[in-house]
Amino acid sequence: MSSVAEIALSSNSWAFVEAKKLVDRYAKGAPEKGYVLFETGYGPSGLPHLGTFGEVARTSMVRHAFSLLSDIPTRLIAFSDDMDGLRKVPDNVPNQELLTENLNKPLTQVPDPFGTHDSFGAHNNARLQAFLDQFGFDYEFRSSTECYTSGMFDESLLLVLKHYDAIINVILPTLGPERRATYSPFLPICPRTGVVLQEPITARDEEAGTVSYVDPETGETVTVPVTGGHCKLQWKVDWAMRWHALEVDYEMAGKDLIDSVTLSSKIVRILGKRPPEGFNYELFLDQEGKKISKSKGNGITIEEWLKYASPESLALYMYQSPKKAKRLHFDVIPKAVDEYFTFLGKYPEQEAKQQYANPVWHIHAGTPPSEGLPLTFGILLNLAAVANAEEPDVLWGFISRYVPGATAETNPELAKLVGYAIAYYHDFVKPAKSYRLPDDKERAALEQLATDLKALPKDVEPADIQNLVFQVGKDHAFDNLREWFQALYETLLGQSQGPRMGSFIALYGVDETVALIERVLMGEDLGA
Repeated sequence: MSSVAEIALSSNSWAFVEAKKLVDRYAKGAPEKGYVLFETGYGPSGLPHLGTFGEVARTSMVRHAFSLLSDIPTRLIAFSDDMDGLRKVPDNVPNQELLTENLNKPLTQVPDPFGTHDSFGAHNNARLQAFLDQFGFDYEFRSSTECYTSGMFDESLLLVLKHYDAIINVILPTLGPERRATYSPFLPICPRTGVVLQEPITARDEEAGTVSYVDPETGETVTVPVTGGHCKLQWKVDWAMRWHALEVDYEMAGKDLIDSVTLSSKIVRILGKRPPEGFNYELFLDQEGKKISKSKGNGITIEEWLKYASPESLALYMYQSPKKAKRLHFDVIPKAVDEYFTFLGKYPEQEAKQQYANPVWHIHAGTPPSEGLPLTFGILLNLAAVANAEEPDVLWGFISRYVPGATAETNPELAKLVGYAIAYYHDFVKPAKSYRLPDDKERAALEQLATDLKALPKDVEPADIQNLVFQVGKDHAFDNLREWFQALYETLLGQSQGPRMGSFIALYGVDETVALIERVLMGEDLGA
């Protein structure tokens, strides 16, 4: 093993910890198929959301970590369960009546309510692939419908039929009495209506490869093959069958699927294969702390995040603390943006082991860019707020003074950040601003701050401005200096939290800040 791999093996990054599972799995050599297969799953019953992206991003990070530890080739399949029946109509799509008329049909047989693709499943699959392609993920897309109808799953489906009783005995103890009485792993596709049926199987013929059921409307007994797309499996059995057919080595899943992973693992062993290695991540929550749902559309969409922040900041949010439940709402974006550039700035100075634990190594597959930024996203947001900036040129007027020679052309990453800041300010910061006037104690401190700022030399450093602000707070007996800074934020910026004041004043301008303070001291409501 190379010295690089040895250093990586000692990393406590969760991605390397996961990759080590696969190193141990194939310690004696590569699998017979010649590669390690990673898989991610997607249920296209609703539009893709950031949780979907997160699973692909995190799996890709584990895959890349494994590539540093092993010479075994790898592949990644993004699998869409698009043969599943549409059980309910999502809240966030048009033409709800059209979908209602096609409930319980396979998603690839449900008309597209957007009118752009052959089916609702195809529409959502295209949305998913377009986004994954935008991020440059190296993956192979697989459609459940294609795998079933092409015969790719036939051998594994016949094994499910062969081991029907053993599989039933795994599933039945987990079901209630009513469901237990009618459960079958096979869901026939009704030849008459095209609906995915959930009817009891009345007979099965292992040699012929068929199952029979009673049509609930006609009362006739119908016999269909379990192969060729004539039947769909219940999803826990389907998951195990897919692992078997594709020989999946690694797949992660949300914490809510732990019991399902356990059941599917038992079933794939019955079918004769080893379950994949796995990882259970915590769920993303909406603003109210509720689980994000594709059908409800209660989280941030892919497009929404990218309107306000970079793809890299999104990847960072996915990398950090995957075992911790996190809110996926708009207010997490500014911190994610600034943390990304903080990690990027630290990377060149770190030793190899530290670099392997740095999120940017995983985000950029081992080759993070070198360009840093002279300003934080948070400061740009506050600058936009004070300057009431609706166009980038307003911010660049301040930036070019703070960073001589800086332009959108010479600083493309900063230019992107300026655009994000204006969009975020306009949609979230501006509507929420609420200014107040200072009390007597705060007024006296603001008067001294204005006086002291006027006395500063023209070439003063941001750190010296910050020290001055601190000293004014101490001079006016703010026992908790947070109260002093909060007073500055609420009176000057119209918000309860804000930037490092030394950096902000240096960017906005000392004279401009003094003028702002004087407006407040004159009793002017900055929000009016």
